[in-house]
Amino acid sequence: MSGSRSLLTSAGTSAPRRRASSRRLGGRFTGLLFVAPAAALFAVFGVYTIVYGFLLSFARWNGFSPNWTWTGIQNYLDLLGANPPLASSVRVAAQNTLVVMIVLPIAVSAIGLVLAVMLNSVRRFRALLRTVYFLPYVTTGIAVFYAWRFVYEPNGSLNAILSALGLTSLVQREGFLGNPFTSLAAVLFVLIWANVPIAMLLYLTGLQTIPESVVEAARVDGASSVRTLRSVILPLLNPITALVVIIQLREALQNFQVFLLMTNGGPVDSTQVLGLRTYQLAFLDRTTDLGYASALGWMLAAVAIILAIVNLRILRSRQ
Repeated sequence: MSGSRSLLTSAGTSAPRRRASSRRLGGRFTGLLFVAPAAALFAVFGVYTIVYGFLLSFARWNGFSPNWTWTGIQNYLDLLGANPPLASSVRVAAQNTLVVMIVLPIAVSAIGLVLAVMLNSVRRFRALLRTVYFLPYVTTGIAVFYAWRFVYEPNGSLNAILSALGLTSLVQREGFLGNPFTSLAAVLFVLIWANVPIAMLLYLTGLQTIPESVVEAARVDGASSVRTLRSVILPLLNPITALVVIIQLREALQNFQVFLLMTNGGPVDSTQVLGLRTYQLAFLDRTTDLGYASALGWMLAAVAIILAIVNLRILRSRQ
């Protein structure tokens, strides 16, 4: 009798468990159905393209022939020196990219921090000023870059202002973008102008999260405003600084649109950068080769990953 009761009890408890288990499975299946479209898009446009591009870096292909020509690591060797004409152009682009990688993060971080500190000290019209400072970031585009081209033209507004101020020695008769000695600095100024707003907004967000009591304690101890900024505020903003530097390094390595629209790498390759050289190898050169472009793109990706890891390790060592 007791055995039959236990069987009935177990049967009665196992049925709700099975129903609960089936409901959980049904919920998981429903969730998978919702996630499936996004996962499929990521697999096609993410994983597939990454694998495809990586395999292409070991082949030669002009984009039209039905078959690839496998070359192994020869594409990488050609870019690094085995093909002198190609390697020479890549070397010049690497030098210019290195200049951008050094100047852009330093300038954007410094200017963005100064603007954020000034804006954080303003009590009235802070929202309005923040919007005004952020406008260059949201308005950057083809039209803005072409507008800067007109500013730098021989008959542009910059030469006109310099002439009106009597600084005729600084006037560039061929334009600031037409002079190999000023073209890179001119494009760099536009890049800094376009990227300072995001750094300013990030620093402003970081400043507003710092407890006021910490700053007040430093002032009570007799620290000046400069000392408080250097010894108290800046260490607390290290994560923001690391993020700003990573963003600007990515801009320096990958954002070639400004160089393409303003100079197309000229004059005399003075504004040639690696991102633009990759684009030219893929679409603009007479000897178009997507294998070279893919190999150079993967080299850029490797450099970006290494720099990000180094930057994060430096940040952790300071904390």
